[in-house]
Amino acid sequence: MAARPARATPTSGALGEAAAAAAKTDTFLGERYRRIVKRRGKLKALVAVARSILVIVWHLLTDPFARFCDLGSDYHNNLINTERRIRNHIAQLTAMGYHVTLEPAA
Repeated sequence: MAARPARATPTSGALGEAAAAAAKTDTFLGERYRRIVKRRGKLKALVAVARSILVIVWHLLTDPFARFCDLGSDYHNNLINTERRIRNHIAQLTAMGYHVTLEPAA
């Protein structure tokens, strides 16, 4: 049994255009596109960003007190603490049998 193609809704074209425009910006949605496109490809990244826009719009329409605040393009970089990242990498290398010494970069 072949899978049926998804039906296009009147808003899907507008969402696609909004996602393509958001992908070119220096915002959270633009960075989301760039993170996903590395792993999944351009089309799936655009669909993911379009879905994110749809979720944002739904939340804004259903909750009268909700306000949109962009998280920023560096949200994922700032989410993980640098010290914790260093500690995790050292632990992983030690588990593989390496002896690790760190020196600050010149």
